[in-house]
Amino acid sequence: MVTAQSEVASQYNVIGTRPIRHDGVDKVTGAAQYGADLQLPGMLYGRVLRSPHAHARIVSIDTSKAAALEGVKSVITNADFPRASDDVIDTGEGSAQLNWLLDNVIASDKALYKGHAIAAVAAVDHHIAEDAIELIEVEYELLPPVLDVRDAMLDTAPKLHDGLKTGEMDGSKSDGDSNTASHLRFAKGDMEAGFADADVVIEREFVTSMAHQGYIEPHNGTAYWRADGTLDVWTSTQGSFVVRDSVAPLVQLSPSQVKVTPMEIGGGFGGKIPVYLEPLAAILSRNTGRPVQLTMNREEVLLATGPTSGTYMRVKMGAKRDGTLTAGEVYLAFEAGAYPGSPVGAGAMCALAPYDIPNQVIDGYDVVVNKPKTAAYRAPGAPQAEFATEAVINELAEQLQIDPLELRLQNAAVEGASRADGFTYGVIGNVECMQAAQDSSHWNSELAGPNQGRGVAQGFWFNIGFESSAYAQVNGDGTVPLVLGSTDIGGTRASIAMQLAETLGISAEEVRPHVVDTNSVGYTQVTGGSRTTFAGGWAAYECAMDIRRQMAERAAQIWEVDAAEVEYGDDAVIRGPADDEGNERSFGFKELAGQLAASGGHIVGRADVNKTSSGPAFATHIVDVEVDPDTGKVDVLRYTAVQDAGTAIHPAYVEGQMQGGAAQGIGMALNEEYYYDESGDLKNASLLDYRMPTALDLPMIEPIIVEVPNPGHPYGVRGVGEVPIIPPAPAIQAAIADAVGLRMNELPISPRAILEATLPEEG
Repeated sequence: MVTAQSEVASQYNVIGTRPIRHDGVDKVTGAAQYGADLQLPGMLYGRVLRSPHAHARIVSIDTSKAAALEGVKSVITNADFPRASDDVIDTGEGSAQLNWLLDNVIASDKALYKGHAIAAVAAVDHHIAEDAIELIEVEYELLPPVLDVRDAMLDTAPKLHDGLKTGEMDGSKSDGDSNTASHLRFAKGDMEAGFADADVVIEREFVTSMAHQGYIEPHNGTAYWRADGTLDVWTSTQGSFVVRDSVAPLVQLSPSQVKVTPMEIGGGFGGKIPVYLEPLAAILSRNTGRPVQLTMNREEVLLATGPTSGTYMRVKMGAKRDGTLTAGEVYLAFEAGAYPGSPVGAGAMCALAPYDIPNQVIDGYDVVVNKPKTAAYRAPGAPQAEFATEAVINELAEQLQIDPLELRLQNAAVEGASRADGFTYGVIGNVECMQAAQDSSHWNSELAGPNQGRGVAQGFWFNIGFESSAYAQVNGDGTVPLVLGSTDIGGTRASIAMQLAETLGISAEEVRPHVVDTNSVGYTQVTGGSRTTFAGGWAAYECAMDIRRQMAERAAQIWEVDAAEVEYGDDAVIRGPADDEGNERSFGFKELAGQLAASGGHIVGRADVNKTSSGPAFATHIVDVEVDPDTGKVDVLRYTAVQDAGTAIHPAYVEGQMQGGAAQGIGMALNEEYYYDESGDLKNASLLDYRMPTALDLPMIEPIIVEVPNPGHPYGVRGVGEVPIIPPAPAIQAAIADAVGLRMNELPISPRAILEATLPEEG
């Protein structure tokens, strides 16, 4: 466990240090190229016509006036795309049927949310494209919108999709059409016996709103359908291979015919994984023979790209008088938006994950509503599910009169514990995080004034592996260009390069990482799921070991000795047997690098990995708040985030992820929500009205890094990016309850919500 200089990292030379990120100069000088910066010869500019209605049948579309406008080169609708099958493809942090994926890109027979794309145009400039979409005439037949997950699940609710039936885990489906796309159940133990053993049972309901990732850079997509039938795509994405494998079938090309070049990303948090504009740009380019670029404005981003789910949840938990948790029952109904695919599965696996509870049942429902299709958002599904369960844990602690951290420690999941979904933990740092929180100066401090309260909560998220590739060449001067397929969010170029440098025994600055297109590196999954430093690091490690082997062989060749007699040391010195005169033979890394060209050619290391030895991560957060009883405003006074990083490769980036995740979780807790009227009109589709916290709203978030190395990784890495968004909401909910006695079970806990809860009922 560490709070300052890492004891784990002290055994390394590069890992645990804080070098300047390799792309830092380009970012701060403006040289970095984002998607909208791209300029190509003859490029056209596109705009998208979007539905003003949340639920409507498209009776007809007349594009003739738009097509006739001078400067317009192409107008397309869903009919311009090849018909998509119902085959399911991988979409990075989920999957989708191709026909639904296409319909979300551009509507076919129905508009299913306000902002749903209806048509797109390409013109010689933005202004003409904007004028053109206003000339497109669409006749709609209005249908009643379904906006709440509870209403959508009723048999009497209007159905969004003909033929959609509820799928069960055994493969069976419901008889009738439904808005509930799927139901899952995880169970262990005997629930009846578990609740019978309890002295205290609490059951509560919870509601959360949709919330957006809030990245600075809007979506973009540029495509050039070349004369040879191949397609080039440039986009700001978290997964260039996912874009390739999504766009290709939608435009009936093979993946080998599509090359995707990832641009720099101005924030993503999961929301830059799906395709929205890229397929439209591809068809417009096919029609015109010219490159076409589309970008979104902020209103379009909020209306038409994937937020996280709104939810309705119920949690029932029982405990003995001594604090032993006996049973947990969790019901999760998650909004998927217009098409199936909410993160309810992940939410169900995370809901009770920090605790070893013998009897559990978790039911999850994926439900379509007339809102934009949800996308991944930092630990998708977990902030909602763990908000509900952590809130009940805190209320149990109050009723049992047990310290909330002690209650958690007493029931903490440890190595060998199993979740209801069947996963059994290996080495984890759950207890260590709780203990670090207990020992923190924050937990041992006193609150200073009236209407102030303190709350604590736990968080859990997986760490996944999947495919990653890394290639590296040894230059003659000893520098090592590193080719990556992982797009960079949050400094992953640096964290992967540092692991390569550590393995080779050289400095981080001597590694030059580059993120390249899909034709220039092996298949690499998305930057998401807290997988990039873990899986990318594995690839870098094996790539470096390949280089070490080849360097040792080359030294053996130069010395004319058996390769088995040569050793590559962790200090980057290659040592061989003594010569005939008894002199030790050795090469430094740079020295040998300078002899490669003349001794057989340069060396390239390669690695393509698909590791499953991921290590789950836990976090414990503490927050102090002050509630203004007159306005309902909640001020966050102090915040401490404790998290197990396994091994902190670059501690500054780990701290930044912890702070950033906490800030987003605070926003979801206190202000952020999609506010729809009864017609399905999003009333706060701007960053003026969609209220995210700024530096003025937050204290300095105090990070405490815990390091319990993951034995399934050469450097002990666990993912860090997603865990910290999970504990803020329940910790803040508990702090508000401590401050003013209100247990607010609906997010966000805005000033309006607090005032409504405190005002006397009329009548």
